Amino acid sequence: MAILCLAADEADLRRRIENILLGYTYEGKPFTVKDLGVAGSIMVLLKDAIQPNLVQTTENTPAIVHGGPFANIAHGCNSLLATRMAMAHSEYTITEAGFGADLGAEKFYNILCRKSGLRPDLTVIVATAQGLKMHGGVPLDRIKEPNEEGLRAGLANLDRHVRNLQGFGQTVLVVFNHFAGDTDEEMALLRAHCEQTLGVPFVINYAYSAGGAGAAEMAQLVVDTIERRPSGPLQFTYADGDPLKTKIEKVARSIYGASGVTFAPAALKRLKLAEEGGMQHFPVCIAKTQFSFSADAKRYGAASGFDFQIRDVVINAGAEMIVAIAGDILRMPGLPKDPQANHIDYIDGEIIGLS
Repeated sequence: MAILCLAADEADLRRRIENILLGYTYEGKPFTVKDLGVAGSIMVLLKDAIQPNLVQTTENTPAIVHGGPFANIAHGCNSLLATRMAMAHSEYTITEAGFGADLGAEKFYNILCRKSGLRPDLTVIVATAQGLKMHGGVPLDRIKEPNEEGLRAGLANLDRHVRNLQGFGQTVLVVFNHFAGDTDEEMALLRAHCEQTLGVPFVINYAYSAGGAGAAEMAQLVVDTIERRPSGPLQFTYADGDPLKTKIEKVARSIYGASGVTFAPAALKRLKLAEEGGMQHFPVCIAKTQFSFSADAKRYGAASGFDFQIRDVVINAGAEMIVAIAGDILRMPGLPKDPQANHIDYIDGEIIGLS
């Protein structure tokens, strides 16, 4: 998925597929898909998949849906081809880099933008009252209840995300997704904090209840902010020429707030292999939980001063990035306990279970 989403065209996709590292020979030399001789058959499987998908929303708005590398285990962005196609056919292109400024945004800038030359004019960070209350220490079974103190305590998490985004040279707009249980007092608190304390534009998005009409004010503020104060040049967290270990340390310290980084022996061994294989210039992609700045999924708020532990490293030679695995995380996309696949069927010529 990461290879598909980072490929610039068919030729680049084939090059990346050929470079996939399968292992090492007894002589210590890398063994790739090209060596195995199956790159052509993989291209046949992906020749149509590389084409972006034009779909429409429930209100008939055109949208391109293409790719899905999760930001907690990969780089978290849709395909480069889809973004470029959208930019060629619209005045404004909106793309998602999920899981906050510490995962999706960091990887969007440091990996995708670095390698593609994309330069966003504005970054929108989306907040919810429930998310802020969770980071403010409110028990999960009570985050839907009004709780101004819990909301206020969770603002430190939002502040860190905003500062991180600004550190990349981005103009930032905070959007608050409104849900039925949110109170006017909570929304007023958030607006005052963003506009007066942080000095960033703030808008409430009612799309969940009112559809496109509920997002009109947000869309207009996005346009106005870009016209008034577009983002400057991107400021990356690390340089291409930094050692891989240094790149990981810079992300952990400056984005996550770690005081130090510890590498397991297996991780150090693979970092050495990567650099000996001429991959020092690759960007790093840290796989960690999306629920915390740290690698501890239960450490909410604006965690800082912790030791960040890298337990393993994976060399993704095809995607051209080094994946550092932190904490107890599986690198397979998760499914709910009862996935919808359990309810989809084909009976008497009819598909059921998709809605």
